[in-house]
Amino acid sequence: MTALDTPGTLTALAGLRPLLAEIGDAKRVRVAGTPGSLAEQAFARAWGRLVAGEDVADVAESETAAAVARARLAGIDAGVLTAAGLSDDEALAVLRRGFDEVAGPLDHRLRDRLGAALSPLPAPAATPALAGTLNAQPRAGATAPGRPRIVVEPPESHGDHCLTVAVYGVLVAPVVGADPVAPFLLGLAHHLHNVVLPDAGFAGEVLLGDTLERVVATLEERELAALPDALADRVRGVLALRPGADVPEARAFHAADVLDRVLQVHHHARAAAFTAAQALDDLELVHAGPVQAYHLDVLAAAGL
Repeated sequence: MTALDTPGTLTALAGLRPLLAEIGDAKRVRVAGTPGSLAEQAFARAWGRLVAGEDVADVAESETAAAVARARLAGIDAGVLTAAGLSDDEALAVLRRGFDEVAGPLDHRLRDRLGAALSPLPAPAATPALAGTLNAQPRAGATAPGRPRIVVEPPESHGDHCLTVAVYGVLVAPVVGADPVAPFLLGLAHHLHNVVLPDAGFAGEVLLGDTLERVVATLEERELAALPDALADRVRGVLALRPGADVPEARAFHAADVLDRVLQVHHHARAAAFTAAQALDDLELVHAGPVQAYHLDVLAAAGL
């Protein structure tokens, strides 16, 4: 029997999977005027808030709530909506509709907490150096010892991955009986060593051999030393959970990590197999409206 062999656990994970996949797409969505994917922007903002001294639980809940709303609203956030003339209350109502549209699979207690935390996020603080570098550091993708690397384009960044794992950790936490704050912080911090160490994947880790643990520890400590003392101590505490899966918070993190890694591979597989018919038929690319018939006539005449 494994830690997941409990009533309802497997069903809960299966129910969460579509939402997790949508949230992960923030790695691939960008907006004009701000560099990086929406996930990278959130990663930098979360670290900026933590370094500025905000409470970790507040950051975890508000950033996760924003990520859930972002699943359908993408780059439409409170700042965009108020710039377009909506009041703060009207902007929040739009965010709430986006959140409610996808939040059904969440644990009801967590859903209520995240719904209460849904609000316009603070203006971005200065991006800590570690966050900026991890947003620029590509991930290796799928590698295995003794085999050539499978290169997929574009690669996700470590900021993309870490933010997504942090959010998944919060959403999965009730499934394994964990408090969501530690998995969130561990998700943000678990690749600190990659600020300096380029990612060669599992194949590279194997080649590092018995120096791997020392390399990771040295580079992690280098980044921790640049953080405020209280935050560095908190991060050290959650990093100590990483080696095993014997407590709920570690299980939530490892579940989030493996789900993101495999959902990323599924994304690339879907992208490679995508067809025009799917866009036209399944997604109704030529959608209903006053000129739909004309659009269809144009496509028919063009042989499309």
